[in-house]
Amino acid sequence: MKPTPNAKTAAPLLAALSLALASAYPSAALAQSNEELLKELRALKDRVGQLEEKLKAAEQKAAAPSSAQWGMTPAQAQEFNRIAVKTEALEDSAEAMGTKNLKISGFIDPTYIYNRQNNSSSFQLLNKDAYAYDSGYFGMALIDFQKEMEGGTKWRLTLAPERGVGATFNTGSIVHEASVNIPLGDLQTRLWLGQIPDWTGYEMTLPPLNKLITHNLLFDFTAPTAYTGAALDLTRGKWLIRAGLANVNIARKSPGNKTPAFIYRVDYAKGEFQGFGFTGLHGKAYNYAADGVDANGDLRFADANGRDTRVDLLEADAYFIRGDWTVQGQISWGRQRGSAIFNEDGQLRDASWTGLSTLVGYKFIPRWEAVARMDYLRNAKNGGGLFGYSSDDSRNGLGRGGGFAWDAANPDPDTASKGANRYALTLGLNYLFNQNTIFKFEYRLDGANRAVFGNPSNGQWAKRNHLLGSSVVVSF
Repeated sequence: MKPTPNAKTAAPLLAALSLALASAYPSAALAQSNEELLKELRALKDRVGQLEEKLKAAEQKAAAPSSAQWGMTPAQAQEFNRIAVKTEALEDSAEAMGTKNLKISGFIDPTYIYNRQNNSSSFQLLNKDAYAYDSGYFGMALIDFQKEMEGGTKWRLTLAPERGVGATFNTGSIVHEASVNIPLGDLQTRLWLGQIPDWTGYEMTLPPLNKLITHNLLFDFTAPTAYTGAALDLTRGKWLIRAGLANVNIARKSPGNKTPAFIYRVDYAKGEFQGFGFTGLHGKAYNYAADGVDANGDLRFADANGRDTRVDLLEADAYFIRGDWTVQGQISWGRQRGSAIFNEDGQLRDASWTGLSTLVGYKFIPRWEAVARMDYLRNAKNGGGLFGYSSDDSRNGLGRGGGFAWDAANPDPDTASKGANRYALTLGLNYLFNQNTIFKFEYRLDGANRAVFGNPSNGQWAKRNHLLGSSVVVSF
């Protein structure tokens, strides 16, 4: 078979052939007119162009894959079709079963706490103890279900037996959060309803989000636990605004207590590394001091109804997080009508308080972080009294303390009518063992200007107390 000339060699061959014919028949060449020679050259050029186009088309056809098999063998094409059908079936099944866009996460947080003045040293996990600074939102096991539906509605159910917010005010409840977030017109304007954990301050409720084991004094004693109600959730550029009406620290109000509280939180992200926020609560909430007196001011046993009284809470917090450094701070003020501890004259007195907290964390090695936190809580007025705490509390170090002598006939105003001002210094060390596991170590010094820490084993009172803690937080 003769080789087919390509476009690059065809033009020179034809030119050489023309020259050879002209040399062999010079008289004929001279006889031709210039016009006839130009016509032949143009025809020859057109022919060469046609040959080039045919050659390019042949090369492109040879390089293109077979459209019938997409570059795959028949067996590969069959396997591809099988996978496609199976994937579509799985998607249809997930949508039919309700698992589409469903996220499941959780953690476990075994904790060990030594409390010197309380004479206790124990592991903690799912313990039923009442909430205290040494038995708070740690020692937990939690599972979280989140689902986003078509249209942008978000649904959430978080279960935390014994140590969730639900267990603190709704006996036996394992629900930490049960909420739904519905877009109103657009995804930046939403209606948020259900049981929602409190959003006050720079510290979060759950252990994986906190650098220390225990919480600061403001978190423990001046902030609400949770809200049951509805709030408008707005996102506008760098601003996040939440405001609504809700029951505070109760799932359902008792008969005679009908007024919800107005709650709000506003956050502003100033930049990539810093921001600030503030919260407020104004309305009525359960009063434990009023629960123990009748209409004449005489002490009595609490009934099922209790009494709600006016509460006003204001708080501001800020953060700076960049590189290895974390700096956070918070300041709070609050009062509740008729909820003070000192009420011996038969008249309910108001409780009020102010406090501040600041935290600094530094990662001196990528996996190791040192943390320090300082808290102060001023609570001397009318014997003390904080949000949800309306009696002397020797475990938490609240109220007037022990060792004073007074009675209704001869009260000692220096002891009976003044509460303790509290402070706490906490030092911690965190080790990131792997992506899902954090080891935490903590030393905490709690103190007051009065002897408010009681020792149940010997009846002694102290102005200071020491706590040691360690925990392992494993998340998925």
